[in-house]
Amino acid sequence: MKLTLLDYAIIVIFFIISLLIGIRASKSAGKNSSEFFLSGRNMPWWLLGVSMVATTFAADTPGLVTELVRKNGVSGNWVWWAMLLTGMLTVFFYAKLWRKSGITTDLEFYELRYSGKTAGFLRGFRAIYLGVIFNIITMAGVCLAGAKIAAILLGISQAEMLIYSSIIVVIYSSLGGLKGVLLTDFVQFIIAMIGSVWATIYIVNLPEIGGMYTLLSQSSVATKLDILPDFSNTESLITLFIIPFAVQWWSTWYPGAEPGGGGYIAQRMLAAKDEKNATWATLFFNFAHYALRPWPWIIVGLASLVLFPDVDSINQTFPNLTKEMQGEDVAYAAMMTYLPAGLLGIVLTSLIAAFMSTISTQLNWGSSYVVNDFYARFINTNASEKQKVVVGRITTALLMLAAALFSFYLQSAKGVFDLLLQIGAGTGLLFILRWFWHRINPFSEIAAMVISFLIALFFFVNGKMDEPLISVPGYMQLIIGVIITTVGWITVTLLTKPSDQETLDNFNRLIFESENKFKNIGSKIIAFLFGTLGIYSVLFATGNWIYGETIKGIIFSFTAIVSIVTIHQLWKRKLLE
Repeated sequence: MKLTLLDYAIIVIFFIISLLIGIRASKSAGKNSSEFFLSGRNMPWWLLGVSMVATTFAADTPGLVTELVRKNGVSGNWVWWAMLLTGMLTVFFYAKLWRKSGITTDLEFYELRYSGKTAGFLRGFRAIYLGVIFNIITMAGVCLAGAKIAAILLGISQAEMLIYSSIIVVIYSSLGGLKGVLLTDFVQFIIAMIGSVWATIYIVNLPEIGGMYTLLSQSSVATKLDILPDFSNTESLITLFIIPFAVQWWSTWYPGAEPGGGGYIAQRMLAAKDEKNATWATLFFNFAHYALRPWPWIIVGLASLVLFPDVDSINQTFPNLTKEMQGEDVAYAAMMTYLPAGLLGIVLTSLIAAFMSTISTQLNWGSSYVVNDFYARFINTNASEKQKVVVGRITTALLMLAAALFSFYLQSAKGVFDLLLQIGAGTGLLFILRWFWHRINPFSEIAAMVISFLIALFFFVNGKMDEPLISVPGYMQLIIGVIITTVGWITVTLLTKPSDQETLDNFNRLIFESENKFKNIGSKIIAFLFGTLGIYSVLFATGNWIYGETIKGIIFSFTAIVSIVTIHQLWKRKLLE
């Protein structure tokens, strides 16, 4: 496969547009740190929502979904579909609270909610832990996925791909700040959706596939179509359904699906015009992330089973893949090689856009932590706004370099997904309760962070050993992490003193004003349940319409409509305020 002049032209035009947006946005982004990191807190819900979705549409996401489908069928996606509950919790309970706080980063929350020197220490340490260490791991996974795509579609090495892409993404991210990121995210999301849908339609109609009906009737595909896992298969039921719903969604911290909101999701909510825009942005994100986007990737994953039934068939077709790049997740990029000129350029541009969107957001978010919560808080408390912007731009470049280098030590999208889940195992409940339970204090957070990280580090190192010290299935590792970490931080919470009463009173007055913090709790729970039901119904309806299951498609479509009407009525009656 070779790219034509048309394909290259499409890619170059996209790069030029991204750079122009960064240069245009730099005029306002360079004014002060608020403009650079929060775009003046004046962003509409639709732009913020699209940006959230674009960020989670990383270069590794299609590969992850393809890997899950090839290994466990469509139902394998429940390991991340279950996180919708986390997202809906943020929509109806926490989005308004974050916007009311008026902070610049979610780490400022620590000195707003807690008191004493430990609150300051926690804020600074968390800035490095999340903004640097955790962020580099996340970006490294995306870099690895981008390198795999480039190796197959462009025939270039991992080093070459990272050098070219890093230069572009660092320039427009460091120039334009959050506004530049938001505007490029919007363009990138449109390109990414057009590319993924168009590519799916073309691939399904390849002579080798023979259309949707023929694809679904293939023996290698027919056994992978169930949306729900096989309840007679105990191991599959536990790993793909029970653990994600019973344990994972509320107990783990994962980028983009933080219990109670956090990270770049919180950054978008803090940049909103008002509380309403923050809520609507998060709601749109969850709808688009879980219901709108998955099926094109799923269909391509199913089609890949026909053309590339196993990893060996991929490796034989693409002998230039290094051992570290080989795996089931490569199948998505392999399928893209069947696209014609022009369409290939659009799809490759969409994958580049997905890569750049995620990386640019992670860079801006990570640098906001380093600048606002570490540098300006502890290193140079009298830093001018221009100094903060300069440090932010330098940090952006250094984070990109570190992530690119670390990507050489990773192997698969699923491996990165599991590692990030394990690091955050057991911390989720704390993030949900800290807004409401006064006993939670800085020591609670420090205990949760340290315990979960040490457990994750142990299992990561143990898994890399030729002769592991212990042999524990992946799902049991997560459960062990959740239990030990949760028990640990709750014990520390009960053995230590809460923050002083003045700090707690000021926090409650700012966030909840004079109202009861549990106001309209019943209506919010109903909205949470119907919001979850509605989005899952759209997801299932889409799948069943694709499968040709008309009755099921109608039932789920009707359920989605009922859910939408119910939530609208609750909002109309102001029962979700």
